[in-house]
Amino acid sequence: MSRAVGAGLAAGVFFGAFVLVEANSWAAAGVVFVVLSLFYGTRVPRRMDRIWPAAKDMNRADRATVVRATRSGEAIGDPRLAPSVVAYAGALRRAAEEDRLRRWVVLLVTAFALALAVYDTVLGSTGESVASWLVAVLLLADLMWWPRSRARLLVRADRAEASARRVMDAGCATGDS
Repeated sequence: MSRAVGAGLAAGVFFGAFVLVEANSWAAAGVVFVVLSLFYGTRVPRRMDRIWPAAKDMNRADRATVVRATRSGEAIGDPRLAPSVVAYAGALRRAAEEDRLRRWVVLLVTAFALALAVYDTVLGSTGESVASWLVAVLLLADLMWWPRSRARLLVRADRAEASARRVMDAGCATGDS
């Protein structure tokens, strides 16, 4: 539940603020806040449940430990969580593959945002121009930053997964399960 609220509120506040700056309308910002908060608040946990279904059966502390170890590339301290690290690393790879297939959408939206920013600079208000250029810059940064960041994350996840597999293999060799 907290994942849904965190993702939903973050998206709603972020995009609602853009609408407020661009349109100077509290009503429009409120609509964007509500719609996107509900959309992202529903989408993010559903996607996570789909790509890492085992997370539903874990308590919050164990899930946080697995996520932290996997994302940082560290060895998991608790051998019983090693299978969860392997599963979460696989989930990160599946998410990366899904995202890779959708990158063309980000490229298309970025091109549209740049065109809109130029249009707003020439014909729009100062608020519209500022908001449009801010969106364009954020999208350009995403195009350049996100693939490298994702690659580093996957390298760390692979390292954590290899470590977790060694722990699991050592447990099997000693007869522990």
